[in-house]
Amino acid sequence: MGTDLTLSVDCGGTGIKAGVLDAAGTSHAPPVRVPTPYPLPPERLIEAITELARDLPATTRASVGLPGMVRHGVVVRTPHYVTRSGPRSRVDPALAQAWAGFDLRAALQRALDMPVLVVNDAELHGAGVIAGTGLELVLTLGTGLGSAHFDGGRLAPHLELSHAPVRRGTTYDQYLGEPERRRLGDGLWSRRVLRAVEGLAPVFCWDRLYLGGGNARRLTAPVVERLGQEVVVVPNSAALVGGARAWHLLA
Repeated sequence: MGTDLTLSVDCGGTGIKAGVLDAAGTSHAPPVRVPTPYPLPPERLIEAITELARDLPATTRASVGLPGMVRHGVVVRTPHYVTRSGPRSRVDPALAQAWAGFDLRAALQRALDMPVLVVNDAELHGAGVIAGTGLELVLTLGTGLGSAHFDGGRLAPHLELSHAPVRRGTTYDQYLGEPERRRLGDGLWSRRVLRAVEGLAPVFCWDRLYLGGGNARRLTAPVVERLGQEVVVVPNSAALVGGARAWHLLA
């Protein structure tokens, strides 16, 4: 029971999803999801993941994607989980201190009693979609903007592109995040995504760009057509599929 199965967990600003996949990325149970609870100290996230795992088939390892900067399983910075009541709410200094430098991989390995891989959520998403050739950039459109890039299938050092300024001091996270999509509507927001892609193209000179995340499906047809053949819109389910592939690409 559980042989060669991976628990894949996608931690977002509004929801935490989990599934179980085999080495080929085939799902072995319907994914489960709970709303992201706030306030969210590390212990509460670990409890939420542990509870989700109890409702799924037994596994031998786990992959967890977390928003923010993660290095070797240690959280350097996470934007949403340090807030009092969720994305765009006030930062709680006590939560910021609790998350900074927290070894989430070690804590989850103790709680789940199995090997655990913890990476940035866009990196987990990318593991599920990349072809493994050339320079591939992954942008996830959701609560904010996530990013990851791969060179020949190997994960490159993570950059928090979401915090780079894009217009009059506004960051990519603020410029393309869910609050702006709701304010602008899908049409104007999609044009913003197009402008961001056109602006980033000469910076990365990618061979392929993947647009994923929960809001990628909201891109309008005219904008998708203008993005070009080297840009691929992928389903949000790729994040869970990436949990199985991540052990070969990222570990």
